Amino acid sequence: MLADDALGATREGQDMAPYIQALRDMQGRDTSVYVGVLEGRIVATYQLIVQYGLSHQGRRVAVLESVRVDGTLRGQGLGAQLVADAETRARAFGAKVLQLTTHKSRARAHAFYERLGFTASHIGYKRELT
Repeated sequence: MLADDALGATREGQDMAPYIQALRDMQGRDTSVYVGVLEGRIVATYQLIVQYGLSHQGRRVAVLESVRVDGTLRGQGLGAQLVADAETRARAFGAKVLQLTTHKSRARAHAFYERLGFTASHIGYKRELT
């Protein structure tokens, strides 16, 4: 699912070893990966990361990452269910904010998150550390 769009197709590889290592590295940390399974196959996923910060009086923030739904199942409300589940879990972890980033070229994703009540409140920057 990571490589199932124009952006992912250019940056995600077929070698599973880096992904398996990433899952191992997450164990015991404030990050979790959740999957949806249908008929024995993974059809949806998201990652939830809990961060502890100093701003806003030290409030806890949950970061939603890697929200993916199998292309054959999109448009059926599964993505909204994933986000609702992430929000429930974030609250249970004591987070006061659920935030995410999405690539600036993903207009459909922007509209999706806005329909779910998210606001485009910040401008984000990234720098590759290669």
